Amino acid sequence: MEGDCLSCIKYLMFIFNFFIFLGGAFLLGVGIWVLVDPTGFREIVAANPLLFTGVYAILIMGGMLFLLGFLGCCGAIRENKCLLLFFFMLILIIFLAELAVAILAFIFREHLTRDYFTKELKTHYQGTNSTDVFTSTWNAIMTTFDCCGVNSAEDFDDQSLFRRLNPSRLVPEVCCQRNHLMMSKEECLKGIMPIRNKGCYSAVVDYFETYIYMAGALAIVVLTIELFAMVFAMCLFRGIQ
Repeated sequence: MEGDCLSCIKYLMFIFNFFIFLGGAFLLGVGIWVLVDPTGFREIVAANPLLFTGVYAILIMGGMLFLLGFLGCCGAIRENKCLLLFFFMLILIIFLAELAVAILAFIFREHLTRDYFTKELKTHYQGTNSTDVFTSTWNAIMTTFDCCGVNSAEDFDDQSLFRRLNPSRLVPEVCCQRNHLMMSKEECLKGIMPIRNKGCYSAVVDYFETYIYMAGALAIVVLTIELFAMVFAMCLFRGIQ
């Protein structure tokens, strides 16, 4: 009876670790895609140091989960106590680290608000300076998502750095609508011709809303799987003679 129970735990642990292995592979894929994606998401991440750091955190976590899933599967099948103990300790560290990241993300959530991005845009955005990382990043965002400013074109008011550097222009060139109605670029820059009215904050949130919920659900699933994997690892460790 005890042998049957141990065998059941062994195969359950193998299944859980196989899902951890898949979860780690998924996180690695997402992190690599963000870093090499040619459509502009890399520029969005670079606009905020917290998001940029988060991408590398995803890569590290994904790599560790990938490795641990592999070790857990091997330890369960071979019933190796050293592998099981090593697996348990490392996955416990990862579990605590993930909780710490979630807590830090909650604490620093004010850095991802609309007001924060609006303040940063007005303070640092220059318009056409391609050598400035912040400016070129925002130009890429506004081009990719067909938007203007954080909230709208009104973000480029008299108090913004852009208007102080470009007093004759009401909006940046990237805010001009690219269609057959636009007669000249200068008319757009002076506010005569149509400009993009949608703010980039709403555009980005709308675009990634579905993926945000998917990422949150995935995080909950991964944490639950890790918790059960630790329980099964310890049970199997104690049951091996």
